[in-house]
Amino acid sequence: MEACIFDLDGVIVDTARYHYLAWKRLAAKLGFELTPEDNERLKGVSRTQSLNIVLEIGGIDADAQEREKLAGKKNTWFNELIAKMEPNEIFPGVKSLVADLKKSGRKVALASSSKNAQLVVDRLQIRDLFQVIVDGSMIERTKPDPEIFLLAAERLGVRPPNCLVFEDAEAGVEAALAAGMKCVGIGSPQRLGKADLVLSSVSEFTTDLLSQLEKADQSK
Repeated sequence: MEACIFDLDGVIVDTARYHYLAWKRLAAKLGFELTPEDNERLKGVSRTQSLNIVLEIGGIDADAQEREKLAGKKNTWFNELIAKMEPNEIFPGVKSLVADLKKSGRKVALASSSKNAQLVVDRLQIRDLFQVIVDGSMIERTKPDPEIFLLAAERLGVRPPNCLVFEDAEAGVEAALAAGMKCVGIGSPQRLGKADLVLSSVSEFTTDLLSQLEKADQSK
């Protein structure tokens, strides 16, 4: 494994809860409740896809112009929330893991489907952690399509089979595997069982586990 690629939402910081609060507010405006279970379907997909899912859940039909307005409202509310983010909101263990990976000679990238990823990165003051940052504004197809991870690997100058992805969304795990990469799922084994390894948080991952994944791959 020459490189590690990190998703942002739910892996490095809990911006997923801000997305949920913004979508929940939109759903309430439209007259229905968006549950945490509903929110699981929104993880790792684009804003447009998320809006389509929200409208489907609410049984609401809207034309393209109205959908654009609704997506804009959600994004405004989300930006208001993340504008108050502090650097201490980054998950424990992330910075030390990245430092260990770099010390071991691995490259590190961030790959987030969110078009707001750059703003979050700056709010958290973590831009210097990554050699490459790829966000939703740089791709045409969102997860589970592998485009975002393939672009990150290309910009790192590393072949896809030599990359390890950290993901908390089912769509993200599928995208990593479709790219021909190894994947560590962060979250529930029930949702992320297709990943090569599932942990409850990034802080549980070590370079020793990385070596074990490499050995397992070499033994196949």
